[in-house]
Amino acid sequence: MKRSTRTLLAAALVLGVAAGPAALSPAFAATAPAASAPAPAVPPGSPDLSAVIAGLPRADATAALVRVGGTGGSWRGAAGVHDLESGAPADPAARFRAGSVTKVFTAATVLQLAAEGRIDLDRTARSYLPELIPGRYARVTVRQLLNHTHGIPAPTLPGTTVEEWYERRFEAYEPGELVRSATSKPREFRPGTRQHYLNIGYTIAGLLVERVTGDSYEHQVERRILRPLGLRDTYLPGGEAEIRGPYNHGYQTMRLDDGTTGLRDVSVWPATDGWAAGDLVSTTADLERFTRALFAGRVVRGPLLEEMFTLPPVTDFRSGDPAAFSAGLSMKRLGGREVWGKTGGRWGYNTAIASTRDGSRTLVYSVNSTDAKGQDTNRTVLSLMVGAYGLPD
Repeated sequence: MKRSTRTLLAAALVLGVAAGPAALSPAFAATAPAASAPAPAVPPGSPDLSAVIAGLPRADATAALVRVGGTGGSWRGAAGVHDLESGAPADPAARFRAGSVTKVFTAATVLQLAAEGRIDLDRTARSYLPELIPGRYARVTVRQLLNHTHGIPAPTLPGTTVEEWYERRFEAYEPGELVRSATSKPREFRPGTRQHYLNIGYTIAGLLVERVTGDSYEHQVERRILRPLGLRDTYLPGGEAEIRGPYNHGYQTMRLDDGTTGLRDVSVWPATDGWAAGDLVSTTADLERFTRALFAGRVVRGPLLEEMFTLPPVTDFRSGDPAAFSAGLSMKRLGGREVWGKTGGRWGYNTAIASTRDGSRTLVYSVNSTDAKGQDTNRTVLSLMVGAYGLPD
């Protein structure tokens, strides 16, 4: 974890848990009436995160849905608004864009196929997709795609600011197009020697699933994970722009048409650039059920589950810190224990699943962040993680 993130986590504990919610800016407060669901009773041993989300909407977030579970008890909370125009309370059962939490589902699907002998983690991606992976990346293995040690850079996408991306939000990207853009560039490092967290490895993994099964990636995730676990409110939208069913609106701070800076509703924004790396739509109830099943060994079974809890012995490409990402998950030490999970961000939405390895404490949240995908982690998000698990070691 970067030092700046450590500092922010500590600040979040003070500001978000101990001192309560931050005040709205005057401009924001004028259009955002507070509306919060009543906090439920807190079982003994379970963290009460009501102080973290009380007072929403505020400058950094308009709504939050939170679930804490495990052997120490459970707690559920919802706060904020369904949308700023009506000020109606946030719907605790609403769907949201889960961003890179998608990668956990993709990794689990690949590992299931590996358990069936249809994918070999030590085989090269090029041996499965020879027409797509060029010779310069001939030695990248499937395992390296999943743990971000492949050395393939990100594809080039048009636009450099959120305003430009918003204007082009309905442009569709084909997975093969993204892979060809990325693999046309020189490698960032020799495969297996460093780690760089990017989407592209999971885009290739999704295509690999399609190649070995002769089926769509979306249908494979549905039949292998969504249907068996009863995740009825979770789906992969493809090019669909609007979230199906009820959802709490997501807002992003950006430059508006009149030249001022304010909030724009970004709920209708397809995620074809993410695909198998980031386009999942879900609910906190479904993600909590998935997290419990995953950590209990009911999604990926046997020795291959250890791939999700094994960090490669390399350093981060940019920071030089020890690798923090495994196949599908990441690990942080919080409150004296290892916490495994995955965060995700799409414009207007931040999401996470997290758990101790033994499942004694789980955390799932969706925060309608006004600074999602920004340089710094959202303050409410940081406060939730610290409130559930404690400060970083």
